[in-house]
Amino acid sequence: MSTAKKRNFIFIATLGILSMLPPLGVDMYLPSFLNIARDLQVDPERVQYTLTFFTFGMAAGQLFWGPVGDSYGRKPIILLGVIIGAVAAFFLTGVNSIENFTALRFIQGFFGSAPVVLVGALLRDLFDKNELSKTMSMITLVFMIAPLVAPIIGGYLVLFFHWHSIFYVICAMGILSAILVFFIIPETHHQDNRIPLRLNVVVRNFVTLWRRKEVLGYMFSSGLGFGGLFAFLTAGSIVYIGLYGVPVDQFGYFFMLNIGVMTLGSVINGRVVHRVGAERMLQIGLTVQLIAGIWLLIVACFDLGFWPMALGIAVFVGQNSLISSNAMASILEKFPTMAGTANSVAGSVRFGLGATVGSLVALMKMDSAAPMLFTMGICVIVAVCCYYFLTYRSL
Repeated sequence: MSTAKKRNFIFIATLGILSMLPPLGVDMYLPSFLNIARDLQVDPERVQYTLTFFTFGMAAGQLFWGPVGDSYGRKPIILLGVIIGAVAAFFLTGVNSIENFTALRFIQGFFGSAPVVLVGALLRDLFDKNELSKTMSMITLVFMIAPLVAPIIGGYLVLFFHWHSIFYVICAMGILSAILVFFIIPETHHQDNRIPLRLNVVVRNFVTLWRRKEVLGYMFSSGLGFGGLFAFLTAGSIVYIGLYGVPVDQFGYFFMLNIGVMTLGSVINGRVVHRVGAERMLQIGLTVQLIAGIWLLIVACFDLGFWPMALGIAVFVGQNSLISSNAMASILEKFPTMAGTANSVAGSVRFGLGATVGSLVALMKMDSAAPMLFTMGICVIVAVCCYYFLTYRSL
């Protein structure tokens, strides 16, 4: 199969829609936090933890589904994850307690992680490092539609219907994805390349990954940037809506600013990565995010107001696609025969750090934007240090 054929529109669109499911699961219900808290008769902080448990489910699931996908193939595991995730979304519309809501969000995240980890492995089956980064950037452009429109759609659904309708939409998207995968996506991990699913083999592969310093640098630099993003996702709606008075149906428009910068980064990466390489593009993304993180620390210290904060957050969040696609391409290039496992460990670290940072932010009293902004700034400073000491000095 030629590269052009492998990367045709319907193929890219299908993988992009698969990649849209996690941001739909995260971003669409952000404007409804206060409504869910009111209906379930809990404090908004309890609803914040449902996002954290979804993310922990994503982290735990990726550790599981990566080795399973290396053993049984990509397509059947992707289908299983998408279908169970859609079922969990449907049951979320009937919950009457925060405990059940939280448990179903964990299940949704656990099974929803299967396509997340195996889409990257599927692409590694087909492409080399720079071509992989370019293709991932193209898919990123498709899946960016989700975080771009999800908070807006969620805000209007809450305004005109009920927050239950958000999860009906997520369920429908899951069913659509399953149909597309069944008819469009081929099995790319052939029988003779599969790794037996034995505990000693899985542990050995995990140990192999963790022993490589440069791989740790890629994982933690990408994961901590994702942690900074989750600090915003966890507290952003409370800061924007609760502290700065942004109307619930307009919160998504401020989200568009963040995604616009992220989309620009993906376009640039797709056009120039072949010339400068994935490593250099990763370094550029980390540098820009560091500058944005330092700016957010200044905004927090001197209380510079809403727009300096919003613009700084947009630049910070906008680097995540550039950083993650190039970091992942670099990791997968080093482990072609166990791409599923490599992708699962990297994804688990990324979502695990995101969930951990989100949990810490949820514990903080959000009477100003400072806790969120300080967390984002600290995350990127540590991320750059991890890349420099673990990866850059090992190249």
